[in-house]
Amino acid sequence: MPWLSGLRQERNGGEGVAGREPGGEGLRLRREIGLWSAVSLMAGCMIGSGVFMSPQGVLVYMGSPGASLMVWAGCGLLAMMGALCYAELSALVPKSGGEYAYILQIFGSLPAFLVIYTFVLLVRPAAIAAVSLSFAEYAVTPFYPGCSSMPQAVLKGVAASCILLLTLVNCWSSRLATMLVNVCAVAKVFSLLVIVVGGAVVLGQGRGHTETFLLAFHNTTQQAGRIGMAFYQGMWSFDGWNNVNYVVEELKNPKQNLVWAVMIAIPLVTSLYLLVNISYLLVLSPNEILSSDAMAVSWGNQVLGAWAWLVPLAVVLSTFGSANGMFFGGSRVCYVAAREGHMPQLLSMVHVHRLTPSPALMFTTAVALVLVIPGSFSTIVNFLSFLGWITYGTTIGCLLYLRIKKKNLPRPYKVPTIIPVIMLLASLYLVLAPIIDHPQIEFLYIFLFLLSGIPVYFLFVYFHCQPRCLQMATLYLQLLLEVAPTTKNVD
Repeated sequence: MPWLSGLRQERNGGEGVAGREPGGEGLRLRREIGLWSAVSLMAGCMIGSGVFMSPQGVLVYMGSPGASLMVWAGCGLLAMMGALCYAELSALVPKSGGEYAYILQIFGSLPAFLVIYTFVLLVRPAAIAAVSLSFAEYAVTPFYPGCSSMPQAVLKGVAASCILLLTLVNCWSSRLATMLVNVCAVAKVFSLLVIVVGGAVVLGQGRGHTETFLLAFHNTTQQAGRIGMAFYQGMWSFDGWNNVNYVVEELKNPKQNLVWAVMIAIPLVTSLYLLVNISYLLVLSPNEILSSDAMAVSWGNQVLGAWAWLVPLAVVLSTFGSANGMFFGGSRVCYVAAREGHMPQLLSMVHVHRLTPSPALMFTTAVALVLVIPGSFSTIVNFLSFLGWITYGTTIGCLLYLRIKKKNLPRPYKVPTIIPVIMLLASLYLVLAPIIDHPQIEFLYIFLFLLSGIPVYFLFVYFHCQPRCLQMATLYLQLLLEVAPTTKNVD
């Protein structure tokens, strides 16, 4: 079979993310993502379960409505500054893979391997598992009216079904996955607008809890650790601000469209989040927010009446679209790492007919399904945020390093130096403050997991220890899955 040597079997009308290399050898990613698809991918990944579930956590940690709104605004500002820094890095290192690609190019192989080791085995699958669990909780709720807790077996089963369905979509066609991102993004924005308009109507009728805003900062916490945990909860709702960087090799005109996508998507999402939180605070008292297990549903019951079922439907669409965006971007990071030799070679291959990175998608699916079994939403969010800010800080350090050591590099786009400095300081604060103020044994477990990547790196990457059985398994799986190696897009 000629595709075992990396050649594509020609197929008329083929669709996907790959095409023939101009020199005639191998496969390469095809640029299929335009500006509005990039905006949809970024906004669609950010608008997931967070805005429906995290406001309660932010209010718990901050202690007052006014401070919680400031945290939401601060999270939007951090996401915007981080995305602008990443846009400059993307112009300097025009490769898919996001943080992994930048750290590999600038700090070298070992730090990049540790990033991809935690990302592939923990961060991205755990994020998919958390969002899928949120999807399951809201999808199952209408079938168990009046139940304070859902059967765990049912929740896990629905979450697993969501993951498997999205795997099928992404393996079948990247174009179909992109269309799903676009459709879900429109549905998400519409559902948030319904909440915003509903809050405005309540205010106009004089039924809102306006007294909440008269004492907006009463009982605000002064503890650095609790503020850090509030930002963890808020930033979870912005998770996805860097997703387009993972697929930059599939982005049309990336040097221009990436910056425009950031400038459109993040201010839009931040504005919607602030307005949605104000609507929550107008309709529900702080005590109702803190005591509610499904805050958006409580809002819907008070405002929409017989149409309250629209809220669970909106959350289901939001979480489904967000999980799809995580699959789309996360599998590309796994694929890029395998292409660089930091993951098994099989994961760098694409299907010869569908032209999608199906091995990487299947691997991400397998790990996510394992994490769904013991997982819970709130626990996953805090510890994913801890790992995430370690990675973000390291990546911003790459940009500052280039500013110092490579001043004369041509930069089609450049942010003011103060922005990466603020992002680096914020990363240090968000990593250290919760540990110092409220140490937990789970932080130690995460740190040990990160360190466990060092011996793995030296054994399998540095010394190239590849058992013959692994090579044979790669060959047989390549035949079974009908996949072939690829080459890079750097233009």
